[in-house]
Amino acid sequence: MLLLRKSLFSPSLSRATSRFLTTQIPNSIENEPSSAYYDRLIDAAGRERDFAAVHRLLNERARDGFFNTTETFKFISTHLSVLDDLLQTLARLDKGFPRTDAHKSLIARLAKMGRADEALRVADAMTAAGCGINASTFHPILQALTKKKEIDRAWRVVDRMREKNVSPDLTGYNYFLTSYCFVGDLTSAAGLLTKMTDEGMEGDARTYDALVLGACRTGKLDGALAVLRRTVELKVPLLYCTYAHVIGTMVRLGHYAQAVEFVKVCGGREKGLDSANFGLLASRLIDKKEFDEAVVILEEMSRRDLQMSKRLKDFYQLHTQK
Repeated sequence: MLLLRKSLFSPSLSRATSRFLTTQIPNSIENEPSSAYYDRLIDAAGRERDFAAVHRLLNERARDGFFNTTETFKFISTHLSVLDDLLQTLARLDKGFPRTDAHKSLIARLAKMGRADEALRVADAMTAAGCGINASTFHPILQALTKKKEIDRAWRVVDRMREKNVSPDLTGYNYFLTSYCFVGDLTSAAGLLTKMTDEGMEGDARTYDALVLGACRTGKLDGALAVLRRTVELKVPLLYCTYAHVIGTMVRLGHYAQAVEFVKVCGGREKGLDSANFGLLASRLIDKKEFDEAVVILEEMSRRDLQMSKRLKDFYQLHTQK
C-alpha cells in the first residue's frame, strides 16, 4: 500500500513520541514513522486514557498517509470500559477518511475480540458522526460470527444493515456460504445461492471455493469436480485452497491414484500452484504411509523443479538413495 505522507517526520510527531512511547525501540524504527509505529503510540496513549493524544495521533497518521490496522486500538482489548470515550474522540476526528477509517478499524478490532454487539455500536456511531457506511463496514462482524458458526446472530446483523439501507454484498454472502458448506449444510447453501442469484450476483473465487468445500465435506467428490469444471468454464480463477479441498478429500477417501492424476492434470499452469498441490499430496500420502505413491509425486516434483519443504526433501532423499 502506498505511503501518502509528505514527510518522514514532523515536529508534532516527535513531541508525541517522547511523551507517549513507553517501550524502548531501535533508533532506525523510532525515526521512521509507519503504521506499526503509530499503533504503538496510540496504544500507549489509550492505555493512559489520554484521548487528546489519541485524537491528535489518529489525525496525524492519516495526514502522513498511514491506514489504521486491527492493532491501532489494541488497548481496547483490556480497557473496554473506555469505548464511550473513544467513540467521542473518533467523532471529532477530521472529516472524511481519518474519521471513517478509524471507525472501521475499531469495528475490525472489536469483531476480532468477539464483541459483535460493541462493533455494531461503533457502526451506529459512524452514522451519527456523519461517516458513510456500506457493506464492507460490516464485513469483520459477519466474518467473525459466521466463522464461529453463529449464523442466526450473523443474519440479525444483516437485518441491522438493511435497517440502515445497506444490503449485503458478495463478500458478505460468501461468509455465510462458506460457513454452511464447512458444516455440510448444502440445503442452506443452495437456498443462499438462489437468493444471491435473485439479487443479481455472480459468484467469484470464494463462492466456488465454498461450494467445492461443501461437496468435499459431505464426501461428494464428483460434485466437487463438477464445480471445478464449471469454474474453469466460467474463467473464474481458482484459489489454492480450492485444489487443496479436492486433494485432501481424494486422499481421505483412499483414491490415491486419482489424486495423483488430478495434480498432474492440473499442473503446468503456475509453478507456485504446482508446488502447493504436489507438495500437499506428497505430505498427505506420507501421513497415510503410502510411501510408494509419495515417491512418485516427489519424483515428479523433482522433474518439474518444484519447491519442496525440508520434510519432503528429507523423505525423498531417504527413499531414493541407492
